Amino acid sequence: MGDRYISAPSRTKEILEKYQLRAKKGFGQNFLVDPVIVERCAMMSHCEGAVIEIGPGIGSLTEQLARYSRHVTAYEVDQDLIPVLEDTLSAYDNVEIILQDFLTADLDAKVEELKNKYGSVSICANLPYYITTPVLFRIFANGQIPYITVMVQKEVGERFAAKPNSAEYSALSAEGQYLYEIRKLFTVPGRSFNPSPSVDSVIIQFSRKEISDTPEQLNAYFDLLNSEKCAESLKKAGIDPSRRAQSLSGEELRRIYEVLQ
Repeated sequence: MGDRYISAPSRTKEILEKYQLRAKKGFGQNFLVDPVIVERCAMMSHCEGAVIEIGPGIGSLTEQLARYSRHVTAYEVDQDLIPVLEDTLSAYDNVEIILQDFLTADLDAKVEELKNKYGSVSICANLPYYITTPVLFRIFANGQIPYITVMVQKEVGERFAAKPNSAEYSALSAEGQYLYEIRKLFTVPGRSFNPSPSVDSVIIQFSRKEISDTPEQLNAYFDLLNSEKCAESLKKAGIDPSRRAQSLSGEELRRIYEVLQ
């Protein structure tokens, strides 16, 4: 069966030829052609209840999630791929494809609906480079998703583990590390994709920490991380105003936030 999985190179080639598809640069499309990596990613994603996927492409990861999960909801923005997915995933009756930009979806309502029906909701996706940051910020804002497993470009993955003062440290690093235990599951070489990008990717998993903040407090804190309104609060928090934002630890950022409150 493995050689007939969508992610098998021969099967991907067959689907691309049948539908005369080319990866669309504007949508950051790269098709995964490594069945071992795709299955392993699904298996490790804690997808046993419901799982949400962003950008299913031709269904390589979706298929494996459907095998391990009770229900898959996949958001696809490219309408040309809808008939392809209906074909490639026709053997699975537990997949819902939604033609919508994930960033415009009512994620909170969807998560609640899935959680009530299937008990748990996780996220598993191969995220296009250009939407990685906004998508993750959107997911972080929902406190009901205990596990997020995403394939991202290697440099983005390094940002999550970045420490204060490093060039890679950003609002995404601070927010991610405050909310989650973050670990790298494994590296995905460029040759695992069609077309093959020149850079490798990594699969990162976020496990939500137990945090007592209310959603309102978290939103206020994240607004602070993503804005310039810190300056006047630095002195009150006992922090030298000349320090660069990249040098502030999560704890120091939290102190500034508490001063603002």
